[in-house]
Parts: sequence; structure tokens; C-alpha cells
Amino acid sequence: MFTITNNTTSHINKCKWERTKIVNSYIFIGDKTIIFNKKSVEQNSQVVKRIVNMAPRFEIAVGLKKGHKTTKISGGKKGITDKAIRIRPARLKGLQTKHSKFVRDLVREVVGHAPYEKRVMELLKVSKDKRALKFLKRRLGTHIRAKRKREEMSNVLVQMRKAAAHAHHAH
Repeated sequence: MFTITNNTTSHINKCKWERTKIVNSYIFIGDKTIIFNKKSVEQNSQVVKRIVNMAPRFEIAVGLKKGHKTTKISGGKKGITDKAIRIRPARLKGLQTKHSKFVRDLVREVVGHAPYEKRVMELLKVSKDKRALKFLKRRLGTHIRAKRKREEMSNVLVQMRKAAAHAHHAH
């Protein structure tokens, strides 16, 4: 390992490269890594094969912060102009908006629950959560969908109880 001289850095790129180190044909500068021919850099000539944007070093497969370092994407599709943090449209599929929630609630109110959902609610009323999960898993195909539906149905029961209690107190 050795430090690059200022003369060499000016040949390679116009970036500010203080405290840069060469390690086995790599130059690490923050999150940028440049792959180069070591001998040519030693001779102060510009032979840089390619510039690669890399995550910070120490990407290891074990430990608390294991795996490839990535930047979290935050925020919705509107109001964000920066391309780096804007969410791709594919990630927004199925995102519940105010309008879609209103429409689904209205349809649920008019149409009611499917027969299998009514059966699940009956199972949940008598505290047969595990049986309800097994039944839903058979009907919906996957464990995760079944868990989500069971949670949804138990929330519906809670709301029904609240509505009944509220109606009882009103009279």
C-alpha cells in the first residue's frame, strides 16, 4: 500500500483525492472506486480502465450489517424531483390511495364478505386462529396471504364489536 502523489491524481481525474490509497489495482475514494493498471500509475501516466461506483468497503456476508450496501429509497412519487430517491412506478403497484381505499370500502359495504371469509370470521369468533390460518392457506395458496387475510378478518371482527358496542351505548 502506498499513497498517490498529487501529480498522479491530477493525471487520473479532476476529483479531490486526499488520503487516497492504492490496494491491489483499486483506488478507494469514499464511495468511488477506480480500477487501474498499477505500473502505469507509478509512472504518472493516465491509464484508467473504468470508473466503478461501489458501495463502501467491508461488504461481508456475515454480521449485523451484512450484504451489499444500498441506499434506502424514501418518499412517494409526487413532489420528488431527484432521480436517485424517486420510487420507480413498478414499486408503487398496489399502493393504496385515498380514492382506492374509498372505492374498496364502498364495494365491501354493498357486496359484503365472501362465503370463505364468513367461515373464517366464525372460526376467529371461537378463537380457532390456527384452524382459520390453515383454512385460509388452503384457499389462498400461500402462508403470507393467509396471515394477511386472517389479520384483516380479525380487524373486521374488532370493528364489528366496536360498532355494536357504540350502537348499544347510543340507545
